[in-house]
Amino acid sequence: MKSKSYVIWNNKGGVGKSTICFHLASVYAAKNPNKDVVVVDMCPQANVSMMLLGGGNMGEEKVEQLISEGTPKSVVGYMTDSILNNYSTQNLSEFLVKVNDNNEHLPGNLFLLCGDGNLELIAPLLAGRANATPLSQADKPWEQVHSIIKRVTDNPINEDRETIYFIDTNPSFSIYTQIAIISGERLIIPINADDSSRVAISALFNLIYGSGQIHPVYGNYTFSARLNKNNMRRPIIHLLLGNRFTQRVGAAHAFKALSEATANAMYREYEKDPARFSNYSNGTTPLLFDDFQTKYVFELRDFNSAGVVAANQGLPLNEIADQRVYEVYGQKIQVSKEQGELCKKVIEDLANKL
Repeated sequence: MKSKSYVIWNNKGGVGKSTICFHLASVYAAKNPNKDVVVVDMCPQANVSMMLLGGGNMGEEKVEQLISEGTPKSVVGYMTDSILNNYSTQNLSEFLVKVNDNNEHLPGNLFLLCGDGNLELIAPLLAGRANATPLSQADKPWEQVHSIIKRVTDNPINEDRETIYFIDTNPSFSIYTQIAIISGERLIIPINADDSSRVAISALFNLIYGSGQIHPVYGNYTFSARLNKNNMRRPIIHLLLGNRFTQRVGAAHAFKALSEATANAMYREYEKDPARFSNYSNGTTPLLFDDFQTKYVFELRDFNSAGVVAANQGLPLNEIADQRVYEVYGQKIQVSKEQGELCKKVIEDLANKL
């Protein structure tokens, strides 16, 4: 069986990467019980892991338990084991967590490679090994280190079932973020309705694809140049997600009023090279702007109180719609049935775009 992988990244913080990863993976798994869904948490904050493992204090405690084991049951545990075994780890199952064993609200086909704050601590080790002098023409330390997670996401966890991977990331462009980006076949880019998101789009393309003009001093050392040198793939753009839009004027109106410049920035990149975007066939006529927006731009509602409840209690949005009142840190929070249903629908529509 095959696998597919989606990495959720923007080099701008506060755009909802972990929240989107949690809801998207949870709903996708519920809608596709014949597939395995794996979340790979490559952010040291481990927020998506905490949500998946029950949310709030419970999720935080479970993450702490996993990363404190003799051999951490986390991305750090897996990556360390892989390096010690000459990048040939075969026992991924020893590091995966079946989410339903910890959170009964989530489906049994959802798995987690848990986040770990020690990613920050091993970053110098990873960078040192990646930049080591090759011992021979066959020795490619940069490729070996940067492919640690890609070797996971390129393969299903069960030979008789398709596996879909969702990779959560940190906004920084540290080595563990580079590893995460390489591990995904398709890139989902969350944005906010502000001008800084427009600037972030240009920076994102420069980091992944290069600026077009090689700098005479550091040009050969950039991430993009290293990918070219090692003949390694880049993820292709799958979706631009407009996140956290005000609902007083409607998501579509807010997107047009506050972030059309961001969509235009993305479209300009599409015009330069449409092959960098998913579902494009070489030789076909590139899309016009309106058609581009329809295909590659998706607008998310502001989840408001439903989002607070979901993150705190590890609840997928399809369950939020079934209950009205929740207790969060001793406070009663009411989620209207209408809000719950709307949130459920928008995340299901997003899952259908994959």
